[in-house]
Amino acid sequence: MTNIAAPDAPAVGTRPVRASAVAVAVTIGCVLPVFLVGGLAVQMREDLAFSPAGLGLVVAVYFGVGALASVPSGALVERCGAAVVARLGLLVSAGCLLAVAAFARSYPVLVGLLAVAGTANALGQLSSNVLLARSVPARRQGLSFGIKQAAIPVSTLLAGAAVPTIALTVGWRWAFVVAAGAALAALPAVPAQSPQPAHRPARRAGRGTLALVIVGIAATLAAGAANALGTFVVDASVDRGLEPALAGLILTLGSAACVTARVGFGWLADRRAGGHVAVIAAMLVVGAVGLALLAVTGPGPLVVGVLLGFGLGWSWPGLMNFAVVRLHPQAPAAATSITQTGVYAGGCLGPLALGPLAAAAGYPVMWLAAAGAMLAAAALMLTATRLLPTQAQPS
Repeated sequence: MTNIAAPDAPAVGTRPVRASAVAVAVTIGCVLPVFLVGGLAVQMREDLAFSPAGLGLVVAVYFGVGALASVPSGALVERCGAAVVARLGLLVSAGCLLAVAAFARSYPVLVGLLAVAGTANALGQLSSNVLLARSVPARRQGLSFGIKQAAIPVSTLLAGAAVPTIALTVGWRWAFVVAAGAALAALPAVPAQSPQPAHRPARRAGRGTLALVIVGIAATLAAGAANALGTFVVDASVDRGLEPALAGLILTLGSAACVTARVGFGWLADRRAGGHVAVIAAMLVVGAVGLALLAVTGPGPLVVGVLLGFGLGWSWPGLMNFAVVRLHPQAPAAATSITQTGVYAGGCLGPLALGPLAAAAGYPVMWLAAAGAMLAAAALMLTATRLLPTQAQPS
């Protein structure tokens, strides 16, 4: 691993607690468009006339653009600084939210605006990664990355809360206006200057880059499988015979388990000397068991499957970012942009592949296919650990 000065100390002039709070605010502000569309889909469909398949396409386009924008966004963060790019991400997100409220009068316009919003997600994720990597002491970075990634399922809860409080009272368009205001409100919190590394980024060995690519491919498979939980678990539960309200409660339970696990595994990561990628592989194996349980009839397997699927199969992104940052402390944005591309690609391709499979063969077959994808992701994670040089392992 490349040596750096004072690895446990934050950059001069930065405050770790503030950096963590800003990272969470930027993450939420930049990811709100897609979750707000999902949360308000019922109300929006009445005005824009799109089907559930159309909603899936909107989400796929959003994450697909995010995948394409990740590597360029990582390079932009390394060149211009995390603070500048964080502000840009918030401005793009707020602009898209306001544009949806004002100009989304047809489904194609909505798709186009969500495509632009996908770039904001990439900008926000990578800039917040750098804020944490260069402002939070290494001994607390695991927890900080866990909290930051927990902000994403929290965003889904905020989107759900917007339905009764805003959409059903004054209209769904005002919910987007309020969300835009929230994104803009985070701008003053972003520090005036970006924390800088102690030295200029060093070139990494080819084996290390190959390992990152393999982790990115694993993340594609794992994210595609895990996204199926949030996308299909309610419909699959209703198809099994549950009441819609109970099915929604199960989704809420899974989201709460995901939030808790992301923070908890981040806290535990700070107490381990290394082996974080191997831990992710183990989490994915247990998560695959949870997905497989969803193919079994009965309420017991359903609840256990949701808890394992969300709690372990979808709680690894923060730990992955932490591990990659520890491996590449001098270029965290460029390194995490590779693996983040995989996460976004999974968010795009997973619903597109698994949705038609569920329609053709049924949900049990789809859950088993998702479990197989997650097991393959675990195997690739283990392969990546063997490619990493011993001195480059997280410490």
